[in-house]
Amino acid sequence: MTATLHAPATGRPTRRHLLSANDLSTEQIREILDTAAEMHTVQRREVKKLPTLRGRTVVNLFFEDSTRTRSSFEIAGKWLSADVINISGKGSSTSKGESLRDTALTVAAMGVDALVIRHSASGAAQQVSQWVDAHIVNAGDGTHEHPTQALLDAYTMQQRLGDLAGRHVAIVGDLTHSRVVRSNLICLRKLGARVTLVAPPTLMPSGIASWAAVDGFELSHDLDAVLPTVDAVMMLRVQRERMSGGFFPTPREYTVGYGLTRQRLDALVAANPDAVICHPGPMNRGLEIGADAADAAQSLILDQVSAGVAVRMSVLYHLLSGEEGTS
Repeated sequence: MTATLHAPATGRPTRRHLLSANDLSTEQIREILDTAAEMHTVQRREVKKLPTLRGRTVVNLFFEDSTRTRSSFEIAGKWLSADVINISGKGSSTSKGESLRDTALTVAAMGVDALVIRHSASGAAQQVSQWVDAHIVNAGDGTHEHPTQALLDAYTMQQRLGDLAGRHVAIVGDLTHSRVVRSNLICLRKLGARVTLVAPPTLMPSGIASWAAVDGFELSHDLDAVLPTVDAVMMLRVQRERMSGGFFPTPREYTVGYGLTRQRLDALVAANPDAVICHPGPMNRGLEIGADAADAAQSLILDQVSAGVAVRMSVLYHLLSGEEGTS
């Protein structure tokens, strides 16, 4: 991330941003993951503090509810000695009708160094990067992307499986409404992994077949056929709050067809005892993933949470420390 990831509008000082997994080259992804491994050791220290970003100010500007992402960004910034401020949409002037642009400009005018933004509109972080001079990190925008989640997922799998080149990863579930799947596809493919997306036809995004043909990932509607071939399976949350129609008949039928049940866990382990299970959270236990699978020895779900702090420390470090990048 020493090079510019995304250049803002002409006429402003150049700033590095992380808006999309596509902003990162394979070498930059590996650099972030290597730094995250170093940052991860901080969690085992009695005093969890580095002076790296002392004097820097990071604002977490979250217009959607979040536990893992916002908390991990807050901890990451504080462990790097940055001043961290949390602002939620419900407690900000946007609840009084203020626009995203005015809110972002107001916060940036206070002299902050970075804005970590989560918003329900796809492209929101990209738009804010055109309005302000601060560094922007996309913490999830609509159904578009969530690049730091993809980085922490790759880091977690890599810690258990080693180099991901040639490894087979299945991403299963609500692909249509997920902001995680796009970033994971980009990141995993850049790291050389083979990726298969598995979902019922109603939850396959429009145009995904054309994208698959170009980028070389696979599509399937048959989870039972894919599971025995994978090194890692990532179950996605069924985002019922974003669904306005009948994407599947009943929750039980979804679980029967696409849930990681006890029977599927047994089949996965029988085929590959070293296979791992991931879930970006929060989980709908009993819907897309059963308790047996969520709590199995193969589950990396809590490892993902732990990795989230280390990876976000790495991202903030690469964005905010040292000299500004130039285009």
